[in-house]
Amino acid sequence: MTTGKINVSVENIFPLIKKFLYSDHEIFLRELVSNGTDATLKLKHLISIGEAKVEYGNPVIEIKVDKEGKKIHIIDQGLGMTADEVEKYINQVAFSGAEEFLDKYKDSAKDSGIIGHFGLGFYSAFMVAEKVEIITKSYKDEPAAHWTCDGSPEFTLEPADKTSRGTEIILHVAEDSLEFLEDSKIAGLLNKYNKFMPIPIKFGTKTETLPKPEDAPEDYINETVEVDNIINNPNPAWTKQPSELSEEDYKNFYRELYPMQFEEPLFNIHLNVDYPFNLTGILYFPKLGTDMQIQKDKIQLYQNQVYVTDNVEGIVPEFLTMLKGVIDSPDIPLNVSRSGLQADGAVKKISNYITRKVADKLKALFSENRADFEAKWNDIKIVLEYGMLSEDKFYEKAGAFVLYPTVDDTYFTLEELKEKLKENQTDKDGKLVVLYAGNKDAQHSYIETAKEKGYEVLLLDSPIISHLIQKIEGDNKDVTFVRVDSDHIDNLIKKDENTISKLSDEEKETLKTSLEAYIPKAYSVQLEAMDSQAAPFIITQPEFMRRMKEMSQSGGGGMFGMGNMPEMYNLVVNTNSDLATSILNTEDKTHQEHLVKQALDLAKLSQNLLKGEALTAFVKRSFEMIK
Repeated sequence: MTTGKINVSVENIFPLIKKFLYSDHEIFLRELVSNGTDATLKLKHLISIGEAKVEYGNPVIEIKVDKEGKKIHIIDQGLGMTADEVEKYINQVAFSGAEEFLDKYKDSAKDSGIIGHFGLGFYSAFMVAEKVEIITKSYKDEPAAHWTCDGSPEFTLEPADKTSRGTEIILHVAEDSLEFLEDSKIAGLLNKYNKFMPIPIKFGTKTETLPKPEDAPEDYINETVEVDNIINNPNPAWTKQPSELSEEDYKNFYRELYPMQFEEPLFNIHLNVDYPFNLTGILYFPKLGTDMQIQKDKIQLYQNQVYVTDNVEGIVPEFLTMLKGVIDSPDIPLNVSRSGLQADGAVKKISNYITRKVADKLKALFSENRADFEAKWNDIKIVLEYGMLSEDKFYEKAGAFVLYPTVDDTYFTLEELKEKLKENQTDKDGKLVVLYAGNKDAQHSYIETAKEKGYEVLLLDSPIISHLIQKIEGDNKDVTFVRVDSDHIDNLIKKDENTISKLSDEEKETLKTSLEAYIPKAYSVQLEAMDSQAAPFIITQPEFMRRMKEMSQSGGGGMFGMGNMPEMYNLVVNTNSDLATSILNTEDKTHQEHLVKQALDLAKLSQNLLKGEALTAFVKRSFEMIK
């Protein structure tokens, strides 16, 4: 038997490992199972190139829990180690990684989430164990070895009587980690971290019922058998070629990823690249609508089929973090901090590739089946609109498939929209005016007025639309977006013709003075000569002020404090209406006030601004009028 001291300058390193990684101590199982997987895949490679003259067989990685003995066993049938290799890989290499780890994180543990970054995978065992044993037999014709360490730098290494190839790691679980002796806890961890590892993972057995033979009598009782309980899927969908998978395969994999997700995804994007980096994965567009809430089921990041995290910030463009699915890449540098990750050149290339791939897929879906794409638009628009705002590369491609729906459910791309509107909705200054509504019901009367003029009205109702139209206007100097309730229709799209007012300038001044005596200060009175059949009073909200306020409320907008400003409205009074004439000519001030307040309340009602006490008073006053 050999005894020795692990060559490390930090005395009693294991409590430090435990302290630094305590918040993530459950990953010990992931690391040890990953090591077993690597050992098995390496053996497969050595056999394939003729270097190992052994049978590969059907290897599994087995996890056993001995609750009474307070032990966990992780057993693989991989290439195993000789005593010399144990000395090299366990006592020397891993500890050089340990020193690097401790040196990097001696001041801060916040970024130390994944112990395996530093070749420390095996030593994560000491986060839950007070003593660890390795019993290992190499595929080479050499004796088995038995290594033992109790969490101090001292170890023992002696021959073992193991005859089968592979490695068994035995964890003697510490008193503060006894939760890991529960089958349910281990099953949960295997399901979280090792669900798609490439070697079958066995955890206990399960009972299966054999199928009933065709010639069985009616009173036949189905036989049951005990079979290995394999907890993982070694060949998940993302490891296959798109040509191998049907639409149903993609949907089944989505259910496998998110068992509690009951809505089907709208469509998927299969990522598969091997140059200039390796990356595979499947992204799914879920139904989102206008909801930007943070979701529970996120994109999962894997490294060679080992689950790493669902925090994919920096790897996946921010706007796509609202999607679901899997990304697997061995090239993501997991041994750097989050800030370093975002600055890393390979990560930026991966992020750009994903952006391009998503844009190309959306363009293909739009081109192949436009009707289907239009039907799904309201469920995906928030992701695409956010992408246009946050990623220039996506914005450049988005013109080919981003849609602008009308209130009548007709869909246009921006170029189609320009072509459709240019004849009727170009103002006297040559600017194309795109009218839009944010709410079909609340702005119904304004929409109808615009349609009577033959104008198209878009329905743009996402929470970030003010930011987006600001960007589109910046890139299209001849286009302006105006909400349909921001002024009366003739001012929204100004033509050369002017409507003549029935009232003289002097009468208009008198009328304005009378109105302002009864109109609250929140309303700016604006006299306009309109068609005599148009509404006498119209409440509008200035486009610029409203848009800045909305942008400030949803982040940005460039004007400090706009989101907290009170609402501002214009009261547009049609000087050609009979009501304007009546108000002007009424000498009874009480009756004049009554007319103004009733008309103002009707205008407020059409904008959904009449509420509470004011609404109660209006209803009471209206009933009085029809007695």
